[in-house]
Amino acid sequence: MSDRDSATPRHDPDSRLGDLFENLPAPSGQVPTPDTSAPAPGTRRAAREAAAGDGGAMPRPAADPSAPSPVPVRASADDADAAPAGQPSPTPVRSSADAADTPTRANPRVEWAPAEAEPVLGGGLDDLFAPQDEHVDAHPKKKRRKGCLIALIIVLAIVGGLAAGGVWVWNTYGDRVSEALGWGEPKDWEPGQANGEALVTIKSGDTGQPVSTALYEAGVTKTEDVVYDYIVNEGLAVTFYPGVYRLQKKMTAEAALAALENPENKMANTVSVSEGSTIVSSLPGMAEILGIPLEDFEAAVKDPSAYGVDAPSLEGWLFPAVYEFDPGVTAPQVIQRMVDRTRESLAAAGVPAGDEERVLTIASIIQREGRLDDFPKVSRVIQNRLDIDMKLQMDSTAQYGYGSLHEGVVSSSKEALESDNPWNTYVHTGLPVTPIAASSDAAIKAAMQPADGPWLYFVTINLATGETQFSETLAEHEQGIEKWREWCRANPDGGC
Repeated sequence: MSDRDSATPRHDPDSRLGDLFENLPAPSGQVPTPDTSAPAPGTRRAAREAAAGDGGAMPRPAADPSAPSPVPVRASADDADAAPAGQPSPTPVRSSADAADTPTRANPRVEWAPAEAEPVLGGGLDDLFAPQDEHVDAHPKKKRRKGCLIALIIVLAIVGGLAAGGVWVWNTYGDRVSEALGWGEPKDWEPGQANGEALVTIKSGDTGQPVSTALYEAGVTKTEDVVYDYIVNEGLAVTFYPGVYRLQKKMTAEAALAALENPENKMANTVSVSEGSTIVSSLPGMAEILGIPLEDFEAAVKDPSAYGVDAPSLEGWLFPAVYEFDPGVTAPQVIQRMVDRTRESLAAAGVPAGDEERVLTIASIIQREGRLDDFPKVSRVIQNRLDIDMKLQMDSTAQYGYGSLHEGVVSSSKEALESDNPWNTYVHTGLPVTPIAASSDAAIKAAMQPADGPWLYFVTINLATGETQFSETLAEHEQGIEKWREWCRANPDGGC
């Protein structure tokens, strides 16, 4: 996978909204005391007097010498001293002092008219309202229709600008807005929907968040955080004990938590191995649940030949499943049971004798790299690369060799990618020296039966859903990587 570059700049919708409102007239509450001596050109009052002519015009009262003269609005705050004494400083139309005295169509200067007149916007919105002929007042209905039309255009323009910004805000923060307002799908199941059976493994030291995640992954709860949120919101102090618990699917958070606290739901002498887990991650839980010293398990896995396995390690040979043991079981007996279960899966998939280690190695990469529906395609990518001696370049292998497989992130560190160990497929061509994890029946089957296709690349472009893009060319793959980057930028806590 190529280096990940910086995010592509995006168009800022806020700048568009700023441009929209920048040139609107100043609010009426900011109009200074007007000069009543003469109507401003282009206003309705000027039009009325022009239409009336000499014969019908009433003589205007003499101007009040004490009235202040009109004050032009300037953009710079430094011009505030130009306002008459006792007069509030008008609000600037533009934020920049540059060209403040140069009216343009985009940035007109406002001159203040008498009280019954409206501000004149040179080349601005007020031009739309100016009379078109000397009979403007003779056709009030036409003027109202025109005014309504113009008002509608302005409202649509404003709403359009807001909508553009709204689309950006919704795309970026929609999930959070919906959650804050209580919109969208409920996070919890309704009471009475529980059914079936689900086995949940609680590991030593698990607290609210890991337990909440385990319940969700087992199909017990509807969302990943619902139990953790319930614990926090209710202010509960809960202690979780390691073990395997028999619960139901589609339980409410309250019911699931109560079931975990009920000792009758804990299965005695029962341990589980998770799909994609490793020996290092699995042994401590086995030891604690079964009451066997960890050192006994570590000694039990040292010699693969003791279980008839011809491989450098037992990695990949501890089949992922739930196991129940009789009291007094020993560590070697536990390991033998798991190895035997792996052989059952290999036989069911039709793996030839002597090819078990190779198939388990491919299956372990499939297990760590793909989602269930994509297992056969991931298998095909691996096979296509092996066929042309192309490096596999699988992050999971680099992470395993570097010891960072269980850090909970998809991307690999520079150190992991460059580490010269026999598992790192970024450095070495071909398969890693051993499997890197425990493989399910589905992964083993996919290793034996890859899908048909020309793909050489794949990338998960949505870590929440597992959606994966498969590509034949590097150019297509780079586009997929950019989609993954976009998802990571929008979900900074998504495990990228």
